[in-house]
Amino acid sequence: MAVARVYADVNARLGPGWYDYERLHIDWSEPDRYEIIQRVGGGKYSEVFEGIDMTNEETIIIKVLKPIAKRKIKREIKILRNLTGGPNVISLLNVVHDPVSRSNSLIMEYVSNCDWRELYATMTETEIKHYTFQLLKALDFVHSRGIMHRDVKPQNVMYERENRKLRLIDWGLAEFYHPDTEYHVRVGSRYYKGSELLVGYKKYDYSLDMWSVGCMLASMLFGRENFFRGRDNDDQLVRQIKVLGTESFEKYLEKYGLYIQTDNTALLESYPRIPWTRFITNENRTNTTNEALDLLDRLLRYDHSERLSAAEAQAHTYFNNVRLETTSKSAERFSDSGFCST
Repeated sequence: MAVARVYADVNARLGPGWYDYERLHIDWSEPDRYEIIQRVGGGKYSEVFEGIDMTNEETIIIKVLKPIAKRKIKREIKILRNLTGGPNVISLLNVVHDPVSRSNSLIMEYVSNCDWRELYATMTETEIKHYTFQLLKALDFVHSRGIMHRDVKPQNVMYERENRKLRLIDWGLAEFYHPDTEYHVRVGSRYYKGSELLVGYKKYDYSLDMWSVGCMLASMLFGRENFFRGRDNDDQLVRQIKVLGTESFEKYLEKYGLYIQTDNTALLESYPRIPWTRFITNENRTNTTNEALDLLDRLLRYDHSERLSAAEAQAHTYFNNVRLETTSKSAERFSDSGFCST
């Protein structure tokens, strides 16, 4: 039986009221109170706009959903409602139906985002640590609520660089985790797809998100925009094998009884494991400490059961200073509130 190492029984414990989104009844609001200012993004399933809430003049994000299955809309709304208020997770403020255009929209919290390409190219070691730690904090909360994001990538992390405010966004592909359940492997974005998706292993779990974090960390540490950059899914897997090696890949396939059917001859060749130190250059040397490379190594594993969980990753020595700073700030807030010991 395929079971996640962490938070495996969350949905069984919380019950259908928590995870059964198909029963969700949505009370849609009227769109009159919101005004669109400008388009800020979009993709396969939605168009995203900056807008204004006319009742309080607050800046908000309006995510206009393209025509998709009702169950997918319900799933995204249910997940957002379950998670809103959690650390570093984007907040859902309202849901709107426009009877004229027959479109449905999600009204979200606004974040003054720094473009990730510019961010990744200029991050200091301290910034990499804070950014990654805050992302892990979000994912541990999400996983502890029985939910897999399934599309973790730089474009889905909003980051206000000035005050280090991070929000994990875009929950359209997120899903509730149930042990030994088969899920679609056509999720995620190619450069951040875990090995399990590329070999067709359907009984994956929260650890799928941790591979994506590893890919993002590799991009930041080594100064490469997308660390594994395949032309298609087969080539994406080849890129992974050329770094992590053939030997451990074959052990992974054997452990889970997996077979690859492919016309790509590169997948049939043998590749040695490349040490992470080989990717160190004069430009990235200050970021690529032993602790950073050790954390990276524990995230980018073929075998999902061997990857660190989000909580385990937060506890890694790489984040010692970040945890100390976070603890100190919490202590200061506690003291300022007047509830200090005598």
